[in-house]
Amino acid sequence: MFEWIENKNIRILTQATIETLYMSTLSTFFAFVGGLFLALLLILSAKDSLHPMPIFYKMLDVSINILRSFPFLILIIILFPLTKIIVGQSTGSSAMIVPLSIGMAPFVARIIENAFREVDKNVIEAAKSFGASDFQILFKIMFIEALPSIFSGMVLVFIMAIGFSAMAGAVGGGGLGDVAIKYGYYRFQVDVLVYTVIILIVLVQLIQSLGDMIYKKMKK
Repeated sequence: MFEWIENKNIRILTQATIETLYMSTLSTFFAFVGGLFLALLLILSAKDSLHPMPIFYKMLDVSINILRSFPFLILIIILFPLTKIIVGQSTGSSAMIVPLSIGMAPFVARIIENAFREVDKNVIEAAKSFGASDFQILFKIMFIEALPSIFSGMVLVFIMAIGFSAMAGAVGGGGLGDVAIKYGYYRFQVDVLVYTVIILIVLVQLIQSLGDMIYKKMKK
């Protein structure tokens, strides 16, 4: 079982792991930026919020739900033209950052929106009575209060990004998924599949453990 590792070197798996982390980290960051923007629009336009706009809220709400319902592999294929415009190519680890970011942004938006809704309304009302601006209420009160919940949610998003990036290997996305398909599936090297699964499990466990530790410190 260990013959592949000895003969082909650990370099291939190491490079694939680096590519997976590269895709997952950048796509999580861009998904957070996009998701935060969408969440702020949702929070601002909700009927019980700072600037109620029921029609706009409903349209945005439905759009986010539609994006969330897209199977990721289909989303990658649909976004091939856009990916090529942005990155210059439609395959490879850098190219997969585009569909990963777009695919996860709606999930991030929901996570942040729910975290904002958990903030005590009395704190918000007190800030309004002191003349706080919308910007101050959103970022100096609501965002700070919701930060532990947002962080916990983003840890899950990062783990989801690792899973999605592995799936992207089916369409030339690079990373561990690409190695598993290229060597494990097409060349019938079952040991490669085992190695990639082990690496993915270890990555997820490490990220979740570190995330839990940081979350507990943030809650204190």
